[in-house]
Amino acid sequence: MRVPLSWLREYVDLPATETGRDVQAKLISAGLEVETVEHLGADLKGPLVVGQVLTIEELEGFKKPIRFCTVDVGQANGTGEPQEIVCGARNFSVGDKVVVVLPGATLPGGFSISARKTYGKVSHGMICSSDELGMGDDGTHGIIVLPPETEVGKDAVELLELVDEVLDIAVTANRGDCLSIRGVARETAIAYGLPLRDPALLDVPGPNAFGYPVKVSDPAGCDRFTARTVTGLSPEARSPIWLQRRLQKVGMRPISLAVDVTNYVMMELGQPLHAYDRHQVQGTIGVRRAQEGEKIVTLDGVERKLHAEDLVITDDRGPIGLAGVMGGADTEIADHDPAEEGAAATTDVIIEAAHFDQVSVARTARRHKLSSEASRRFERGVDPQAASAAAQRTVDLLVLLAGGTAEAGVTEVVAPSAPHTITLAADHPDKVAGVTYGRETVVRRLQEVGCDVYGQDELIVTVPSWRPDLTDPNDLAEEVIRLEGYENLPSTLPRPPAGRGLTGRQRLHRRVGRALAGAGYVEALNYPFVSEQVFDQLGLEADDPARRVVKLVNPLSDEEPALRTSLLPGLLAALRRNDGRGSHDLALFETGLVFQPRDAARVAANLPVDRRPSPDDIAALNATLPDQPRHVAVVLAGAREQAGWWGKGRPADWADAVEAARTVAREAGAELGIRKGQYGPWHPGRCAELTLTVDGAERVVGHAGELHPRVLKTLGLPARACAMELDLDVLERVGDTVPQAPSISTFPVATQDVALVVDAYVPASDVEAALREGAGELLESIRLFDVYENAEQLGEGRKSLAYALRFRADDRTLTVDEASAAREAAVALATDRTGAVLRG
Repeated sequence: MRVPLSWLREYVDLPATETGRDVQAKLISAGLEVETVEHLGADLKGPLVVGQVLTIEELEGFKKPIRFCTVDVGQANGTGEPQEIVCGARNFSVGDKVVVVLPGATLPGGFSISARKTYGKVSHGMICSSDELGMGDDGTHGIIVLPPETEVGKDAVELLELVDEVLDIAVTANRGDCLSIRGVARETAIAYGLPLRDPALLDVPGPNAFGYPVKVSDPAGCDRFTARTVTGLSPEARSPIWLQRRLQKVGMRPISLAVDVTNYVMMELGQPLHAYDRHQVQGTIGVRRAQEGEKIVTLDGVERKLHAEDLVITDDRGPIGLAGVMGGADTEIADHDPAEEGAAATTDVIIEAAHFDQVSVARTARRHKLSSEASRRFERGVDPQAASAAAQRTVDLLVLLAGGTAEAGVTEVVAPSAPHTITLAADHPDKVAGVTYGRETVVRRLQEVGCDVYGQDELIVTVPSWRPDLTDPNDLAEEVIRLEGYENLPSTLPRPPAGRGLTGRQRLHRRVGRALAGAGYVEALNYPFVSEQVFDQLGLEADDPARRVVKLVNPLSDEEPALRTSLLPGLLAALRRNDGRGSHDLALFETGLVFQPRDAARVAANLPVDRRPSPDDIAALNATLPDQPRHVAVVLAGAREQAGWWGKGRPADWADAVEAARTVAREAGAELGIRKGQYGPWHPGRCAELTLTVDGAERVVGHAGELHPRVLKTLGLPARACAMELDLDVLERVGDTVPQAPSISTFPVATQDVALVVDAYVPASDVEAALREGAGELLESIRLFDVYENAEQLGEGRKSLAYALRFRADDRTLTVDEASAAREAAVALATDRTGAVLRG
C-alpha cells in the first residue's frame, strides 16, 4: 500500500517538522512494515511552468515527425516573449495548456535542461510528459495537456504536486484495514497520540423504497449491498489534477472521471466500489452463485467460464460482474471520445458498494487467475459498515466534479448480524507478554484500536467492524503489546538445564551427515513440496503407500500442493538442475522429514499461551499431525572416481549407492541386510532391498541401486544415475550407538579362500550369511572378492562366488586343521541352505 504523506496529513495533524522517515519509524514501532519512503521530486528544480501553445510548425525531412512550437509561458522566462521549443509528441494542438520546463531546470534523474540546437532549430526548454516528470502512467503516453482554465505561467511543481513523500507499506494478510488511507491514518493517529479525522464519518441518508431494485439471493456470500444512482454526468468532465495525482501516487492509472472517483474512494476508505452504466443494466441487480458453465466477459476483455461456487452480480440477462473481483464489459462506463463518432458517453451511473465473503472472493480470484485491487481488499477483510459512507462519498464527488444529480433513492440490503464480542481477562496481555501493563493500559489501548470495552477483572470487548482479524483473546493481547512497543518487551533468554546437550537422534543425524560428506557427497536442502504427478514419473504402482499424501490447504504453488513422502523427487530435481548447468559428476545427499498421513484426521486444539503446555497438550497436538519419519537419501551420476595420472577412474554405479547405505548403517550401529529387490524408480535387475530386523521380524527400510532408464528419460536425468533412500528413524531404533572398542588379538590370522558355485538367482548375501554362521566364533571377517559367470565352465544359469575367510582366536595360534575345519563347516552350511558346491 502506497501512502502519500500529503494525503495522510488531511486526516492526522502531524507536526510540520515530521518527515516520511519519522512517520516510517513510528509505524514500524506500531507493527506496520514500512518498506521504503519514496521522495518524489527530490531532485527536481525549476523553472517548471504552465504554458500555452501558440503555433506549431511541422518540420520535414526527418525520420520521425518533429514539431517546432512557440509557447506562451507568461513572465516565467523573464522576457514575456514566446518560448521556442522543439517537440516530437503529437497529442497536443494550438491553444492547449502544457507543462514547460525552461533552461536551467533539472528533471528527475538529474537531467539538466539547457538551450540546444536540434533538428535545425534551437530549442529553449521542453514540453513535458508525465514520465519525464516522474509522475507515473497517466494513460496518454504523451505530453501532459492541462485543463483549459489553468493559468499560464503558474508554477507546475505546485500545480501537479510533484514534491511529496510516499510510504510503501507491506500490509500483512490480516490487516486489510491498512489497505486504505483511512486505516493507515488511524494507525498513525494512535502512534502519535493524535485525534483522527475519520473520512468515513459522513451524513448518509437512510434506505428507502425509491432506490434501484436489488435482490441478494446468497446472504452468506453478500451480507450488505448498497446502491446509489447519479444522473446527468457531464460527458466532457475530466478528473481534476489533484485526483489524478493522488491516484498516480498510490500506484493507479487515471482512466475516466467515474472510474477514477470509485478508485479514489476505494483507496481512501478501503471499500471497493463499482460503477455501472445505468442504461446498460437491464432490470433488477442480483447477487447469486453462478450456474456451472455460465460465461461472462470481464473488463479486461477475457471471456470466462464460471464455476458453480463463483459469486456473481447479475441483471435480467445474466452475470454482469464477478463479485468483489472485476465487473463485466456489458455495463462498462463509456468515456467521451471526440474522435469516435456516434459513441455515447455514460451520463447516468449506478454505484455499487457491497461487502462480500472473504473466502468466496479469494477462491474466485484464484480460480480465474484474476487478482484486482478490489479482490486484494476483500480477501483481507473490508469494513462492512463503510459501504454506505463509501457510496455517499462517491456520489458527492461525482456531483461536485461531473455536475451530476444524486437521486433520492437509496438501496441497502443488509443481512442481520451482531457485533463480535470477546471475553478477555484484564491480565491476559500481561501473561502473554511477561510484562505488567495493568487494566487501565489494556483498556486504553483497546479503545484506541476502536474497541468498546466493559468490565473490571473480566473485560467484555466489542471488536470494531474494520478489524475482522480480531477473533480471540490472544489477538487482543497482541494489539496491546504492539501498541505498547515490541521493543519494550524484556529480552529473557531461556536457561537450559546443564549437561543435556544434543539428543541421541541429533547426534546420529550429524554423524550421518559427516560420514556422507567424508565419502564425497554434497548436502542438498530441498523444499518438502511435490506434485502428485511425480509418483507417475517415478513409476510407483497405483496402490503404493507413497502415493498417500498430505495436501496443503494453501500451498505456495498450485503445481506442488502435497508434502513429500520421499526425498528422491527433490534430490533428483537438484541433480537435473546441476547436470543441466554443466556439473556432470555429482554425488548429493539429504536428510529430512517425509510426511505420511494418519488414517483418522483430527483437529488441533489451541495451546495455552499463559503457561507451558503440558505433556498431554503436546501429545494431543502431535496426534493431529501426520507421521514424520526422517529419511536419508543419496543420488549419484557421472564419475565416482576421476581419471588422472593415477588411473582411469570409474563411473558411479549401483554398488556406490549400496555402499552409501552401509555407511549410514555403520554410523547407526545397525546390521543392514542387503538383497536383490524391485521397487518403483529402480532398475529391476540392479536394485538392492535394504532390510533390518525389528522386534524379531525382518522389515524393508529402503532401497538402493541404479534408476530405471524409463524414469531417467521421463525426468531428464543423466544415464546410469543411481540413488538410495533409507528410513533413518528405524535405523536409530534398532542400532547401538554405544562405541565398541575393537578386540585386538596378538595371535596371527589364518586365511582360507573358498569358491562356491550357485544358481545365478541366489543372492550373494544369502551365501555370505550361511558361511558366516557355519564358520562359528573363529571367523573374524569375510569378504567377497570375485564373481565369475561362464556357461561353458559352470553351466547355464550358474555363477561362482569367491570369498576370503579370515580366522583368528583370542587365546592361541590356530592350527591348519582348526582353520580348515571351520572352513569346511561354513561350506557345509552354505551347501545345505543355498545348494552351493565347491568349485573344482
